[in-house]
Amino acid sequence: MAQYEVNNSSIQTLLSWIRSGEIAIPEIQRPFVWDSTKVRDLIDSLYSGFPVGYIIVWKNPDVRLKDGSISSGKKILIDGQQRITALQAAIVGEPVVGNNYRKKRIKIAFHPLEQRFEVTNPAIEKDSSWISDIAPLYHAGFDSFNFVIEYCNKNQLDDKKRSTVNNVITKLQQIQNNSIGVIELSHQLDISQVTEIFIRINSKGVVLSQADFAMSKISSDDRYGGNTIRKTMDYFCHLMQKPEDFEAICQNDTEFSSSEEFSKIKWIIHEHEDIYIPDYTDVLRVAFTYKFLRGRIADLVSLLSGRDFSSRDYQETIAEDSFSKLKEGVLEFVNKTNFQRYLMIVKSTGIISPSMIRSQNVLNFGYSLYLLLRSKGENPSVIEKVVRRWMVMSILTGRYSGSPESTFDYDIKRFQANEPVEFLEHTEAGELSDAFWNNILVTKLNTSVASSPMFHVFLMAQVKMGDCGFLSEQIDVKSLIEQRGDIHHIFPKKYLQKYGIKERGLYNQIANYVYTQSEINIKIKDHAPKEYMSQVKEQCKSGNTIYGGIDSLNKLEKNLTRNCIPEDIYDMDYTNFESFLEKRRHLMAQKIRKYYNSLK
Repeated sequence: MAQYEVNNSSIQTLLSWIRSGEIAIPEIQRPFVWDSTKVRDLIDSLYSGFPVGYIIVWKNPDVRLKDGSISSGKKILIDGQQRITALQAAIVGEPVVGNNYRKKRIKIAFHPLEQRFEVTNPAIEKDSSWISDIAPLYHAGFDSFNFVIEYCNKNQLDDKKRSTVNNVITKLQQIQNNSIGVIELSHQLDISQVTEIFIRINSKGVVLSQADFAMSKISSDDRYGGNTIRKTMDYFCHLMQKPEDFEAICQNDTEFSSSEEFSKIKWIIHEHEDIYIPDYTDVLRVAFTYKFLRGRIADLVSLLSGRDFSSRDYQETIAEDSFSKLKEGVLEFVNKTNFQRYLMIVKSTGIISPSMIRSQNVLNFGYSLYLLLRSKGENPSVIEKVVRRWMVMSILTGRYSGSPESTFDYDIKRFQANEPVEFLEHTEAGELSDAFWNNILVTKLNTSVASSPMFHVFLMAQVKMGDCGFLSEQIDVKSLIEQRGDIHHIFPKKYLQKYGIKERGLYNQIANYVYTQSEINIKIKDHAPKEYMSQVKEQCKSGNTIYGGIDSLNKLEKNLTRNCIPEDIYDMDYTNFESFLEKRRHLMAQKIRKYYNSLK
């Protein structure tokens, strides 16, 4: 089987294929990211006869229609969209959509005598020696003879120059006859093979994800509303981050902005949320996992193509059903009630800042699970408990850090087939045994990476339990995180370095970290724990507070316990540092275990 074919086609032919729909550009309305000077350089390269690379298309499989006949699959443009859009802008004269979703013309100017291209500007538009926009030269019916006469008269050029200008204009018009390579990938290739070919051919080494290929399939569909599905995802994600572009989108895309789908996403412009900010890949993954009970995006590409996994052929009914299910999943993702209730569950775990949850996969599966349990009619309180515990367990065990797609696939199928609490408890018994809490978690806490998920779960526990910061009487960890309080070294860094502990991976252990108020951190400075803690103890007796507002031994002991500080901290100096770290890791693990059990 030939994996691909390579052919040359003229730019004029290529543009006609795109206009006729023989080659489908995924979501032509999406923002054009090239700078205008890159459009100029592309035209200049074509004029100079330089190669401009290949475009890559992936053929959709031929599909068996309901009446038994065969429909030939379109070709989807998966690489070269920016170049094609640039050609449409410069040669056809079509406006492009910028990053702010506003339409604009990119006009490329040409100086016939100097044979030089520039991006049109006001000065060029006033200068008669420039052709301020080359697009009209390629329009049907363009009168080259009279154009040259008019140009030469304006610029007072003699007959010799007129001949030169005529030749140059002819050469400029012939750009559309230049060839460009078209690599057509076989529909029989799977995504991994397409990705490999794409990377090897693409000189920039850009990697397209499986979600990118899926989105290409969705965007190029003109039978089952694929383009509408794409816009729903794309605009939802964009408006979540840039609500100020709402009016521009309404003006630019009047058809979609008047649709039912747009009315279901515009609530997002009033949402000020930063914990879960999905991109279209996340929306796609959640909707697919939930509605199709599958985790591998490659399967979605096949289903949208109409593949029957049993007979291995392609059928229109399967493609139609797949698009319908995907649309339902996307609309449930962007549903205001669903999204906000899921975020309430996320925050109820103690996650109050985006810095506390770095795994988008955990958030994505959590949302898929929420939507699935809701569709099964589970009691809301059960949904909350299961989703909450599953998310925290996934963070603790790194469940979705290795092969997330296969794990997504396994988990969503089990939740569908089993009673959710029963499956959760069965998984907990295997993943969160006594050995995990007493040994594995303690070992995971032995790290100097401040962004460690284990440290974040510890902070989630402190937020959930309402703990105050280290040596703080009233200011809690939640407020310190929200106001970006200091992460303090219990054994100060400079103090340890002074006594020869200079290894960054040792003094920056997360077991040496606590959240505390800036003024307390400053007061501790570079003193040994036994020095500043003896003063804290003394202030509890005298009532003359120096470090924070704690003024009783009872309050102090409570604060140290909640911050997992070993009880012999009062006697510790640098000689006890590694012993301190070991003791605190065990205390932190015990606190995380207590926190996890409280989620039930």
